[in-house]
Amino acid sequence: MKRVALLTLSLVLMMSAAWAQLKAPCQEEVKNFVKIETNKGDFVVALYEGTPAHRDNFLRLVQERAYEQTIFHRVINRFMIQGGNLMTRNATPEMDVSLDTISRRLPAEIDMVRFFHKRGALCAAREGDEVNPEKASSSTQFYIVTGTYFTDIDLDEMERSKGNSYTPEQREAYKMYGGTPHLDDHYTVFGEVVKGMDVVEKIQSVKTNAENRPTKDVVIRRMTLVSNPNATKK
Repeated sequence: MKRVALLTLSLVLMMSAAWAQLKAPCQEEVKNFVKIETNKGDFVVALYEGTPAHRDNFLRLVQERAYEQTIFHRVINRFMIQGGNLMTRNATPEMDVSLDTISRRLPAEIDMVRFFHKRGALCAAREGDEVNPEKASSSTQFYIVTGTYFTDIDLDEMERSKGNSYTPEQREAYKMYGGTPHLDDHYTVFGEVVKGMDVVEKIQSVKTNAENRPTKDVVIRRMTLVSNPNATKK
């Protein structure tokens, strides 16, 4: 019985590790890569050339070291991890991390056909439609999709209810790799994780409080521009 239990545990761990490495391959033109170093490990995101306003804004913040010592202040398992609130730098446990005095917005760059909420997508957070009908993005806050898997039946229902139309490539990504398709056409997707998705998985699994803040802070130690981590060296 003990051997069976150990074998079962090993299989679960192997499946979890395999799932953590899966991610739909990048199909967009990319020239800029950013390494995000956290106290849970490091990962690399690629910034799409097709969303230049969000790309340039993110690069400026990285170069200004604006994100250093801020936290991933909102984490929901099988959904996403959110950071970029500059008010959370060196946040205390008592701080209300939902507060954000950054008022500047970026015009939306939503292109659902090219940029969608597959697993690993880097997206801009924003205020709700009631105060932000133009779907403009926060100038600093971002989230990274983890999500879950969807079937053709699920996607068919979303198409009927939302009026969206998913391409065969999008359907394949949501079925094989997962994501959050219900967010498509509502938020700007401007990049994706290209290395270290297992670290993002680790972050999404941390213990959180009733406000979805990790009980032990997940800190962004540093962000730096790097070369393509998956480039073949000659």
